[in-house]
Parts: sequence; structure tokens; C-alpha cells
Amino acid sequence: MTASTGATPQQYPRIRVRGSAAARAHQYGAAAAPQIRIIRDGYERAFAAKGIDWAAAVSTARSYLPAIETHLPLLLDEIRGIAAGSGLGFDDILTINCRTEILNGATAAGAVRAAGKAAGECTSFALEADRTAWGTPGVGQNWDWLESLQRGAIVLEVERTDGPNYVTLVEAGLLAKMMLTATGLAVGINTLVSSLDGAVQGVPFHFMIRALADAEHVPAALESLARFPRASSGNYVFAGADGAVLNVETAPGDAAGVRAQLSDTGAVAHSNHFIDPVAGGHDLAPLALADSYFRLGRITRSVVQRTSPVTEDELRTALSDHAGYPNSVCCHPDTAASPDSRWKTLATVLLRPSERTLTYAAGPACEHAWETIDYSEFLRARPVLPAA
Repeated sequence: MTASTGATPQQYPRIRVRGSAAARAHQYGAAAAPQIRIIRDGYERAFAAKGIDWAAAVSTARSYLPAIETHLPLLLDEIRGIAAGSGLGFDDILTINCRTEILNGATAAGAVRAAGKAAGECTSFALEADRTAWGTPGVGQNWDWLESLQRGAIVLEVERTDGPNYVTLVEAGLLAKMMLTATGLAVGINTLVSSLDGAVQGVPFHFMIRALADAEHVPAALESLARFPRASSGNYVFAGADGAVLNVETAPGDAAGVRAQLSDTGAVAHSNHFIDPVAGGHDLAPLALADSYFRLGRITRSVVQRTSPVTEDELRTALSDHAGYPNSVCCHPDTAASPDSRWKTLATVLLRPSERTLTYAAGPACEHAWETIDYSEFLRARPVLPAA
């Protein structure tokens, strides 16, 4: 099997892979090799901006191998395949997939005071069917991350023989990020940082996200987050084609650090601080991501507290909000920051699990048109075939 690639103006490259896990990963690496190199080199510079050289980053990433091998060993086959296909080393691909642990660990260890604000900020929400004008659930978010990595973003379309198909908008070389699956699950994510980050040996954040591709529904996704010990803090926003909507905060560690959050309004929203207390630790958002509180207030007022169903255009307006610019819901680069420490909205995303559609802008919604990709056939529920 071979990978197919394609892109249209104002969109990120679309890469489709198929077959066994090893075959898919090799196709992924080969098809996205230029973008993976951008991501690998961009993270080397981003780590250096935090005082972390590449050798130290690799060492940190390798420290998580025992947990990955114990709990999600098959995902290491994907890391090996991506490396082989891209022409990079295993350590390169492992390290970029552990970038959250490397950066969050540095923040928790005090780099936030030495090197400034932590990179990245995302604002997300999930809506039940009666809260949307189109009448089905949805997950939306702004993916805010390092501006230097934008040219390495892709839409990865994964046709599996060992589980449900899925689509993810992600930095090339990483396993998964914002995701839509054939089981009718939509996943949004947010960075969180606690005092426990860097102190717990568990499954890295992006491996946890990839594991969610196997979840049949929202409750199964919650169970997955609780079952595996987690290396990093993180937030997950879910909507299912069956109507379920849930927000889940996680701190590093076991199930005690998982906090599921419902809403009696049929809408949930999140940014980059903990809503519930951190089990065994404390939230570092006031130091590292202080604008998170303001952004959550803005998206809560514009989306969650609405008294009428929200339209796609109204969501676009909410995600284009510039109050608090440049660290607003719609994020723009701070020219006072060093080039490798500037972040911006890399994508504005709307996932509709019932329709199996991905609507996104390849940058801030205030500057880029939304494009919709219909995955109703590709993500149609179908029996899982025997592994090739």
C-alpha cells in the first residue's frame, strides 16, 4: 500500500495511509518527510529556547520508554515506522512525540521564571445537539502553538486494518492531535501544566491521544484516560455521534488525577488552566499561561452561555475574538518574543462526529477561510478486517 497526498490553497497537506500499523507508519513518514523535518528541527530550536539541548531532550524522551512498552507497546511500532519512512532516527520521532513532557517538565522545574511564558495555548468547547443550529454535536477549538511549526502541520487520514479509521490534524511526525474517528468520536485537546509534570513516569500525552482512536464512544475514551498512568497534564474535550459531550482534565499519575466535567447547559468549554484542584499538586497556569482565565471567560460568554443554538458563522466569530490581543482566543504572534518562542493560532477547527466532517482554517479564523472535508465514507463504521 502507498500513501496519497494532496493539498488545496488555504489547507494543510492531506496525507492518507493504509494497511497494517507498520505499513501505515512507514507511508506516513515517507509522505510527510519534509514536514517531519520541519517539526523535528523546530522542536530542537524550541527546546534550546528553554535551555534544553537536543541530547537532553532525547534522554528525557527515552525515560518514558518503559511506560510506553508496558502499556501501549504497539505504538512504538508506529514510531519506528515513521522514523524509517522519513529517514530520521527512532530517537528523533520519539522525542518530538514527547515534546509535551519535555516542555512541561521544564516549566514545572522553574524554566517559566527563567525563560518566560510556556509556549502554546488553546481554547476549546463541545456542544450537544440542541446547542447547535445544525442539530448535531460538535467540538471546536483554536489550536495555538509555535508559529515556526506551521509549515509542518498536516491532516493525516488513517485507514486501518486493526481498528477504526481516524483523521487527525497534527504536527507531522506526531501520532495524533485533534481527531475524528469512525466510531463517531470527536476529540479536542488543551495544554495544562501542573507541579507534577516531569515528576511522574507514565504514558506521554501524544501517545494518550493516539490511544483514544480505539475508543468506541465517550465513556470508553474516559476509561482509557483513567486506565493508563499519564506522564503529563492535559485536557480533553469530547463529543460523540451518540450525543454524549464531556470535558476531562487529567494530571500526571493514575486514575485519581482524572476529573470528568459535565454541564447542565449542554455545552462545555476549556482553555489552559485546571478547573478542578490538581490531585497531589498545584496548577502552574497563573505563572505560565495566565491569559487562560480570560480566554475561558470570553468563550464561555460567546458560546456556552448562549440562549439560542449557535451557528457555524457565530462560532467562527467567537474563535476570532481579539480581546486581550495578541494572547487572545484568536492568537497572534507577539513580536517582542524571540522567533522560536512566538505562537499563534495554527488552526481553527470544528469537528462534527455525526456527519464525520472536519471544518478548519489553516491559521487564525480572522485571516483564513474555513474549508470543510467530508469524511462520511472514509469514517463510516465498518467491521475491522484481519491485520495484513
